[in-house]
Amino acid sequence: MSTIERAVLLIGSAKRSGESTSEALGSYLMTKLNSHGVGASAFAVHRALRTPDRTAALLDAVAGCDLLVLAFPLYVDTLPRLATQMLELIAARRRPVQRARTPWFLAIANCGFPEAEHNDVALAICEQFAAEAGMRWAGGLAVGAGGAIHGDAVHERGMTHNVARALDLTAAALAADQPAPPQAVTLMRTPMMPAKLYTFMGNLGWHRMAQVNGVWRRLGDRPFSTSDLKIERG
Repeated sequence: MSTIERAVLLIGSAKRSGESTSEALGSYLMTKLNSHGVGASAFAVHRALRTPDRTAALLDAVAGCDLLVLAFPLYVDTLPRLATQMLELIAARRRPVQRARTPWFLAIANCGFPEAEHNDVALAICEQFAAEAGMRWAGGLAVGAGGAIHGDAVHERGMTHNVARALDLTAAALAADQPAPPQAVTLMRTPMMPAKLYTFMGNLGWHRMAQVNGVWRRLGDRPFSTSDLKIERG
């Protein structure tokens, strides 16, 4: 029997539905929470911020939840701006209000770099948000090589089997009113494929995009090379 009843997922990616790794990771977790008897709802942050009514609906949902999950892509070394803006709104609304129950806050960060540790600064920011917003920190799950998922469903077999197992363990812990276990954190950080293979596939995709856009022969251009600049000397 679950000791939490309502979970809210915030999707920090601005990509269309079905193309977001953040959505794929968060949705899998919500499905697993459902299997433990936890009701779940999801909001795309960039859509919720478009109108005051949508923003208010999201804030109302967060105010009544026992668990808040933010799944987001890494932008350089931090959260997307709109995700940060939404967290600021949530924190500002929570500070003046005393709650009978303190909700959990879990963050799931994914980056395009092969190494998951690039997410560490962003997850530390999320932990600080939890402290300032008066939430219990459930932990941060970091995924490297997120581009390999690219919105595809997370499966318990194949290259995402460790990701699926990590989210399974996290859902079970959260449903029992516990933070993400260390085993889940470790599994999530385990590379889905060798870094060299991921880099090779990424370069291959880059060349295909260049061909589609008719600029493949220009990939070596250096428009700002100093050797191409004419420097006038006075």
